[in-house]
Amino acid sequence: MRAGCVIVGGGHGGFHTANALREAGFTAPITIVDAGAGLPYARPPLSKDYLAGTVGAEQIWFRPESFYAAAGVTLLAGTTVEAVDRATRCVRLVDAEGTVSLLDYDHLVLATGSRPRPLTVPGAELAGVHRLATRADADRLATAFERARDVVIIGAGFIGLECAAHATARGLAPTVINAAARVLERAASAPFAAQIEAWHEARGVRMLHGTVAREIVGADGAATGVRDSAGRLHPADLVVVGIGAEPVSELAQAAGLVVQGGVLVDALLRTSDPGIFAIGDCARYPHAATGALLRLESVQNATDQARSVAATLTGRPRPYDAAPWFWSDQAELRIQIAGLSAAADEHVLRGDPASGRFSVYCFRDGVLVGVDSLGSAADHIGARKLLAARVSPTPEQAANPSFPLNSLLQLAPVGG
Repeated sequence: MRAGCVIVGGGHGGFHTANALREAGFTAPITIVDAGAGLPYARPPLSKDYLAGTVGAEQIWFRPESFYAAAGVTLLAGTTVEAVDRATRCVRLVDAEGTVSLLDYDHLVLATGSRPRPLTVPGAELAGVHRLATRADADRLATAFERARDVVIIGAGFIGLECAAHATARGLAPTVINAAARVLERAASAPFAAQIEAWHEARGVRMLHGTVAREIVGADGAATGVRDSAGRLHPADLVVVGIGAEPVSELAQAAGLVVQGGVLVDALLRTSDPGIFAIGDCARYPHAATGALLRLESVQNATDQARSVAATLTGRPRPYDAAPWFWSDQAELRIQIAGLSAAADEHVLRGDPASGRFSVYCFRDGVLVGVDSLGSAADHIGARKLLAARVSPTPEQAANPSFPLNSLLQLAPVGG
């Protein structure tokens, strides 16, 4: 009997690899090994609907328990992969009871994800200091919000701003301490971010940019405040830390795979061992358009890479070339981002920010590299199509609201 495919990690990349393999006709055994207990689930709702209590645990499962048996997928939940033996093509497992076993593989997919970057300041271990990565984290944070009076959020990325929106929806006025110069510095263009920041400030959020948390002050083992790099003490019985994430790559490194700011993979998502793939948050891959090495923390990236691996393992290899996209729900704000706008040197506004529906088209050397949209699903979808086809409007065309940008898709070469 063939050993089949072993997938390490039950997040978006891991689950969707198993699902995509079956949809592509892969008939060998598939095993998902997931350190988390219970059924695999989606992470984005944790800082949105799940935190707000409008969806429950079962609603964020990828699939119900019956799916796995029906699809012929073995799920080993609460089980850790301790080591990979590349010579014998097997992994060493340890389950929740400490039982050690070996599992052979023909193909190994590392979908180990990322972990929140730790806050390394005095007092970071105090009660009342929260991170948000798992459902258990979200449960603890939801309980903390119910009794919170003073909230400090460290970091102004998606997690920080989503938690700020949750706080203001509960009638709280959080302070955001942000080491960067503005909100969403890594994810969105400056003109777009300025509009998002203004919306949060109008709801009572206090933003402190270029500021670092130096100490969590506490009493009786619980946080009571945050002291910043300017020496100011901000009262806080709830502190949310959202200062980015780092790849979970220790398993790959111990196995002797090349790790450089993530598990290094080629255009087919193969590691330095061609029998082992890495996808999602843990992987660093060559961007198809620029050749630059990227590590993206996005659901789209994980699920599209899962499909790419499934295609390779079923005899239809194609270099991974999907255009990245992201989203964030912050109360009534629906933020959608296509492409990578960090390197843009020109920004064009399309639409009216006062209406709550607009987009910022981001160009570098006259070529479209990203589009940041608020309340403009049509712009977002159109941008994804343009970026995928590698067709760029001119800045003048993007600025003209009467110009049909989708008409440019007719210029795309056959095959995209």
